[in-house]
Amino acid sequence: MKTFVIGISGVTNGGKTTLAKKLQKHLPNCSVISQDDFFKPQSEIETDTNGFLQYDVLEALNMEKMMSAISRWMESPRHSPVSTDSGSTEEIPILIIEGFLLYNYKPLDALWNRSYFLTIPYEECKRRRSTRVYEPPDVPGYFDGHVWPMYLKHRQEIENITWEIMYLDGTKSEEDLFSQVYEELKQELTKHKCLQVTT
Repeated sequence: MKTFVIGISGVTNGGKTTLAKKLQKHLPNCSVISQDDFFKPQSEIETDTNGFLQYDVLEALNMEKMMSAISRWMESPRHSPVSTDSGSTEEIPILIIEGFLLYNYKPLDALWNRSYFLTIPYEECKRRRSTRVYEPPDVPGYFDGHVWPMYLKHRQEIENITWEIMYLDGTKSEEDLFSQVYEELKQELTKHKCLQVTT
């Protein structure tokens, strides 16, 4: 069965989840899988020499479990264990995968029909992060000592990727970001449906 898979990745507090949820409300037959749901328990998270828990790395995530959830959706996209809005049978099943480390994980590479990456500047990211409550909470120095350096490292890693990633300005309003992505996706989905008819 033809499916359409969208990746929404990027910096912490960049607006990934908000964008994914807005798109899900407006796209027919759309499900969302969130990478944040696959963090390992705190007892399994490594600590660095500064005592910082290493959450912003792939090793902190149970990626095999996430891949299983994606595989289950691929096998039965209309009867998904993840949140789904019912759509008409003519609609192509759409899956949005959102998370901070999607394009650094090779097994996901072949899935993407569209790839988005949200960016915000350091100061804005630090400000937004300080307004959020995490479990466990961020300790003093955690953003500068772990979160931001890991983001820069992972962003550099994806600069040589061969497929197209559309970079989005996360400082834009939620509405502007949504409109930009939604319009583009509508065009892509129309093309996708035409291909489906002709193949």
